[in-house]
Amino acid sequence: MSDLASLTEQLRAAQDLQDDQIQTAADALAAETEDAQIKADFLSAWSDKGESAAEIAALARAFRAKAVDPGVERFSAEAIDIVGTGGDHSGGFNISSMVVLTLASAGVKVMKHGNRGMTSACGSADLLSALGAQLDAPAAKLRVALDELGYCFFFAPAYHPAFKHIVPVRKALAAQGRRTVFNILGPTINPGRPAHVMLGVFSPDWVDRMAEVLNRLETTAGLVAHGVLGEGKGIDEVTTATRNQVRGVGRVQDLQAEWTAADFGLEPCDFSELQGGDVEHNVGIVNAVLDGKGPRGLVDTITLNAAIGLWVTGKVDSVRDGLPAARECLLGGGVRAKIAATKEFFSA
Repeated sequence: MSDLASLTEQLRAAQDLQDDQIQTAADALAAETEDAQIKADFLSAWSDKGESAAEIAALARAFRAKAVDPGVERFSAEAIDIVGTGGDHSGGFNISSMVVLTLASAGVKVMKHGNRGMTSACGSADLLSALGAQLDAPAAKLRVALDELGYCFFFAPAYHPAFKHIVPVRKALAAQGRRTVFNILGPTINPGRPAHVMLGVFSPDWVDRMAEVLNRLETTAGLVAHGVLGEGKGIDEVTTATRNQVRGVGRVQDLQAEWTAADFGLEPCDFSELQGGDVEHNVGIVNAVLDGKGPRGLVDTITLNAAIGLWVTGKVDSVRDGLPAARECLLGGGVRAKIAATKEFFSA
């Protein structure tokens, strides 16, 4: 019996894995020689048991060690990632991508880590690429981007070669409607290791657990959130259309609350104002927002998330304090200038 098969039996007995066992599992999952069905059985058994925060953090450390190092250590202590787990099937617009540009315009270093759309028509990589970012830019170019643009995008497949022999298994399980630990691992393995994280999760059940994961990974400060749309429906974002379950991490770990638009002096909106589509459609939404013609709810939601980012990174004392600066960057020309600078930077 292989090591991974043995660990599968342990999981089926509802026993948690220890750190050394997680390392063994990570090595086996990344190995070309390990049988795909054994990998699938392991991941299914782990999901059935329920992955603990300690297990997820250990797996994140194992795959962080296997990631390509982009050499951005000098930026990491001040940088932030704005990321969602995906998988909420809400059809929402790429809020986090606009928050990246807004925060970069406000002087916050942003290290965005993501992929093309898996469960949506337009993922973060798709939209940022359409706005001028070069997904296959070498790490040296991205280091300059952090200096000159204030942000960069780490295209996940380029930095995690260890996933090459896991992806087919994930796809096969997804076709069966099965979630695995890799559905929520991505936000924890940003190769730039930013010290701050805003993490949206697809289910309220994961808010506290992922906050504990980020604390175990020694995140300086962060926020984990889920927006509740209705019974059994939600989004991996803080929005002005939802009741937002939030949990602080690191410096703000005492925060545990339910936020609404009214808590920040904003008007609630209907979720339809936050809907997105394919890449072309979402670029049109970006242009409408920057022209001052975007849906009020979407503008407020981007502004609120950027204000949260300013607060998490310690630029302002409260989320409310960050709202005016965030709105000015979004609507006052800062984001438009950032998009133009991005196109010029990557076309040079």
